[in-house]
Amino acid sequence: MLLPCIAAATPAFAQTAQSTSGLEQVADAGSDILVTANREARPASTVGQAVTVLDTATITQRQAVVVADLLRQTPGVSVTRNGGVGTATSVNIRGAESDQTVALIDGIKLNDPSSPGGGFDFGGLLIGNIARIEVLRGAQSVLWGSQAIGGVVNLITRQPTEQVAVNARVEGGWHETGQGFANVSGKMGPVSASLGGGYYTTEGISAYAPGTERDGYRNYAANGSLGIALAPTVSVDVRGFYSNGRTDIDGFPPPTFAFGDTREYGTSEQWTGYAGLNAALFDGRFRNRFGYAHTDTDRHNYDPDGTPTETFAGKGRNDRIEYQGVADLGSAVFATFGAEREVSRFTTASYGGPATRGRARIFSVYGQLAMTPIAGLTATGGVRHDDHNIFGGATTVSASGVYSPNDGATAFRASYSEGFKAPTLYQLQSEYGNARLNPERSRGWDAGVAQKALDGAVEASVTYFRRTSFDLINFVSCDTSVGICADRPFGTYDNVARARAQGVEFALTLRPVEALTVSAAYTYLDAKNRSTGTANAGRDLARRPDNSVSVNADYRWPFGLTTGATVTAVGDSFNNASNSQRLDGYVVTDLRASFPIVDHVEVYGRIENAFDQRYQTILQYGQPGRGAFGGVRLTY
Repeated sequence: MLLPCIAAATPAFAQTAQSTSGLEQVADAGSDILVTANREARPASTVGQAVTVLDTATITQRQAVVVADLLRQTPGVSVTRNGGVGTATSVNIRGAESDQTVALIDGIKLNDPSSPGGGFDFGGLLIGNIARIEVLRGAQSVLWGSQAIGGVVNLITRQPTEQVAVNARVEGGWHETGQGFANVSGKMGPVSASLGGGYYTTEGISAYAPGTERDGYRNYAANGSLGIALAPTVSVDVRGFYSNGRTDIDGFPPPTFAFGDTREYGTSEQWTGYAGLNAALFDGRFRNRFGYAHTDTDRHNYDPDGTPTETFAGKGRNDRIEYQGVADLGSAVFATFGAEREVSRFTTASYGGPATRGRARIFSVYGQLAMTPIAGLTATGGVRHDDHNIFGGATTVSASGVYSPNDGATAFRASYSEGFKAPTLYQLQSEYGNARLNPERSRGWDAGVAQKALDGAVEASVTYFRRTSFDLINFVSCDTSVGICADRPFGTYDNVARARAQGVEFALTLRPVEALTVSAAYTYLDAKNRSTGTANAGRDLARRPDNSVSVNADYRWPFGLTTGATVTAVGDSFNNASNSQRLDGYVVTDLRASFPIVDHVEVYGRIENAFDQRYQTILQYGQPGRGAFGGVRLTY
């Protein structure tokens, strides 16, 4: 029988991946089902790209507070942060820039059009009520559009459940840190819902590494998901996510204007929302989704000792209308296709000066076809075209394949993918803007093999990847007033840079006995500047460590206690493009334990950075030392 596993796993209408009911199914799934690679839930055995899944059990077990701390434990991902929790945080996938990473939450694309790079700051993104994370590595612009050069980070919050379910936790610890999060979900007749929220606060550390003044962080957040079944084949979805944070930061105070302690702080408020209609035809084999997504980010920086006190104000907004179709064209062919229209707007102002405003529209169409001509072999290909009202058009293609000769015990994977990133509104329309910019582009491929043995007691994979990026946009200083610098005396942006990244990703999971799980991830990365004729050609890209490894070990004792540890080792890197400032590598060890005290209630605790390692991911910006935390978790 052809494709027995696909036939069993192909979602029925109620499980369409981008619908609320579909997100519910995905949130509860393990790593054998993937949603990000196809924008539809599909068996992992049919996906040719490299994907890492952090499911609910893993997220709960590791006790991480911020998403970035989990991401840095996955292959191919590096993280840099301007201080403690809440400060600006960059996530680089396979050596790509942080703003070349697409971040999604419950199917909504997160980015800030008012930031110069237009990317998403992971600094204030707490675990909160997130139930699942998928990290898809490699360019993914065919399905996910602009910015998907490095990869995609897909976050799924707790979704509706068949029965009433309550998840809650409270925690406290080092430097007056405290948090509390709760989520309740359930169904009543045709209505399903999940609502949650939480609060986090800490006095933190000094963002300026030698400083003595602590820079704290405060955040409160809410999440919601609502599904209404209007008919057996028609449903309506409404969902949203809200985050409000305040971050203390350090700066460059007068009279020396050298980096040091200050009383400066920044605020950030982000709203994301989605409303959609789902309809299925032909016994669920043709599934349609019509949706509207909105993202609104409002940021402000303040200096209580300056005049004026507000040093920056920025507001970015995205409005997206989209259609997606999914069709099962027989038992061996699966198609995904769609169209999107996105309008982005931004407003920024500094030190009370005049506001800079901009707007852009991009219209996109895409299609992807997956075929399984024989059992064990799946080939996928896709194409996308984007039309931008300023720079024009961009077309990207992708292809991937996976083959298993022994019913999944061994899997050979390979993919070729192209990526693009539209110039940001700031790069196009600010006082430094250049309306003649082209999109950033990339071409890359990867190939690897995964092996399972001893009835799943051993799982290992290795992947080689290589990507070339060109037409990268850099800021250009102007000392003349001709050519590109005309009317731009303080500089402008231009497509002047190239880069190449290649390396190896390795993952290993061992389950020698049922109670013990050991997992490891290793990445070797060679990321170089390939801008011919420039002073930095051939040098390492800034803040891209060449080696990184993470090991997790967890053991459940016969009397219920669970203990575990995470060791993360990151190699040396350079802080700047000229490679004149070295960042030393570091090793951080976290210890954890949890114990159920009664049904549905457990206590837990951890020691972060147990050996008090002093390190920096950005020169002169400190990172947290040793800290102890404990809490209570309710699951009902």
